[in-house]
Amino acid sequence: MHRAVSAWHRAAAKADEEAYFALFAADAVFLGSDATERWTRDSFRKWAHPYFARGKAWTLIPTERHVALSADATVAWFDELLHSPAYGQCRGSGVVVLQGGGWRIAQYNFSIPIPNALADSVVKQIRGR
Repeated sequence: MHRAVSAWHRAAAKADEEAYFALFAADAVFLGSDATERWTRDSFRKWAHPYFARGKAWTLIPTERHVALSADATVAWFDELLHSPAYGQCRGSGVVVLQGGGWRIAQYNFSIPIPNALADSVVKQIRGR
């Protein structure tokens, strides 16, 4: 499971679209940092394709990961801290399922954690839009 998620992040950093999307389950959902960003695997691929096509997708480097496995070891859920050159510290959480002999991402939620000391200011900015 660790290898699959790490390989998925590396595929994005290398702009390897085939490898990146091959690690998703067919019915996967990707939740982006904006509240409007809820994509199926295929709609996310359509949105992301221009980034991969230009040879530069995104870089997310895992710095910490916590994983739990189901009793039958066919489902895992995890959360991870990530370093992004563009955004600084980020967080991802997700569910991976064992399918066809390999781990596939069934859901991933990417977020940018807001320090509590900044939360009031950020909420005011969001409400003011």
